[in-house]
Amino acid sequence: MNAIPGARAVHHIAYTVPDLDEAVNFFVDVIGAEVAYRLGPVEDPEGDWMTRKLDVHPAASTRIAMLRLGAALNLELFEYTTPDQNRRLPRNSDWGGHHFAIYVDDVDKATEYLRNQSGVTILGEPETITDGPIAGDRWVYFKTPWGMSMELINMPDGMPYEKETETRVHRPEAAWQNS
Repeated sequence: MNAIPGARAVHHIAYTVPDLDEAVNFFVDVIGAEVAYRLGPVEDPEGDWMTRKLDVHPAASTRIAMLRLGAALNLELFEYTTPDQNRRLPRNSDWGGHHFAIYVDDVDKATEYLRNQSGVTILGEPETITDGPIAGDRWVYFKTPWGMSMELINMPDGMPYEKETETRVHRPEAAWQNS
């Protein structure tokens, strides 16, 4: 099996947001994250460090916040200022499209909570997959106030795909106890 030597886990997931303070407040006040640290501005006005190291415009500047969600996930948020910035979020179908999924005990209860949060848009009603390898999966997508795609998800024990593989449903419940 080929693998990165010494690789053990995902350290963090990172997103660029239009307003760092708004995003930090949303993830702390609505989602339940804790701020680990803030940093910045990070910039190199006289050189090309930003291009060489981060593949962005050499005149780019960024502010950064590292958040912790439970014991298992670091979420890094960037707010860039750069002359060549694309200010449109990719759709899920676009190259580089993405969404951030949160495992919850009860998708319906979590959806109702989000309906009462300012600026959050729920995309339809929660659904349960009824057949195939992930039958029993209950989920719904939602958008943050700045338009980032997120998902609520719950998968019961004994998913159908487990009959075909040694891979089991990831159970993050113990890692994030924030009811």
